[in-house]
Amino acid sequence: MPMPPFEFNSHLPTGLFNAMIHPLVPYSIKGAIWYQGENNVSRAEQYKTLFPTMIQSWRNKWGKEFPFYFTQIAPYPYSGKNNVESAELRNAQNLTLSLPKTGQVVTLDIGSLETIHPPNKKDVGERLARLALAIDYKQKSLAFSGPVCTAAELNGDKIILDFNIGSTSLVAGKSGLKEFELVFDDGAVSEVSASINGNQVVLENPPLQLPIAIRYAWKNGSEASLFNSAGLPASTFYIELK
Repeated sequence: MPMPPFEFNSHLPTGLFNAMIHPLVPYSIKGAIWYQGENNVSRAEQYKTLFPTMIQSWRNKWGKEFPFYFTQIAPYPYSGKNNVESAELRNAQNLTLSLPKTGQVVTLDIGSLETIHPPNKKDVGERLARLALAIDYKQKSLAFSGPVCTAAELNGDKIILDFNIGSTSLVAGKSGLKEFELVFDDGAVSEVSASINGNQVVLENPPLQLPIAIRYAWKNGSEASLFNSAGLPASTFYIELK
């Protein structure tokens, strides 16, 4: 029996690669920048494997470990039932930073809740340029990352969050720190007040509560409230307590 006719299109796993990337492989490459689309929003678990595998695949094709800098998906009120799908994807993007020579631009402060395609691409481009200029072109005085949470520790009625600040100090947004939440082992979540103390963020932990993790900006429409002194925002994050 003859095989049915087969058509390539941009929705097939190989379609975009064969049309847009494969023809470039013979050419030299300095690095890549990537702006994530929205079709992966509901597939964060798959993305944890898919995205780093794609990066490694491209590097294998070129035979070199070139820099790969990407833009985190912007906040938008997606219609998923849990209202957290894009936050989960942003966190999956965070995990991709474990690959060498990768960098991420956060857009929690420059997205648009009115349109799924944020119009402010200038700031996105400038933040991507900061990554390349600071890391690849050795402009070491140039800040290129917002604060990155590295540890969370329970200390009595407080929870202490440590950060790689990416600049000289932590700065709260105009309306103060928001959307810091305690996560419990039964799946319950509770938003708590937060304040900045030097290089740390301090959360109020209600008496007798034993959270297992902290999360920040964990909604589809979340907006940044934590920055560094260079004006760069912290990403959505989920971190387990020590």
